[in-house]
Amino acid sequence: MAPPISANGNRSENGKPRLDSQYACFALKLAPSRIHRWGVYAAEFIPARRKVIEYTGEKISRRETKLRAESSDMIYLFTLDPYWTIDGSVGGSGAEYINHSCDPNLVARIIRGHILYMSLRDIRRGEELTVDYHFDKKVERVSCSCGAAKCRGTINVLD
Repeated sequence: MAPPISANGNRSENGKPRLDSQYACFALKLAPSRIHRWGVYAAEFIPARRKVIEYTGEKISRRETKLRAESSDMIYLFTLDPYWTIDGSVGGSGAEYINHSCDPNLVARIIRGHILYMSLRDIRRGEELTVDYHFDKKVERVSCSCGAAKCRGTINVLD
């Protein structure tokens, strides 16, 4: 499973990233991140083992996924299954701005064709939401800047 990888993400009319609260189960906010550009933050306490937000966007084929991945540096593609990918830059919920961490507080679950981010533990108000992207070890190595004590130095899976 490979999360976010698209052009410019969802933006409001003023050009800033946006969250679509209809897909979020808790109050969330977008703000600059020390990990990478923008991040999603808990605006309230989130208990463990709860659905936090759904990763939404345009459903595209593997062929279209390859075209979009090659056309931009900033991409928000999440592999849904062997044929379909969700492009969060088109109709995304804002979950596309959740950054990678080697010690995440969220996990992605695919349930009946929906990509759900679930809390792994209690998340404090103000804490940045993170997920382990698990990029394949066979693809180009991507450096990690999560800052976690358990950081493996790459977004790619090592074993």
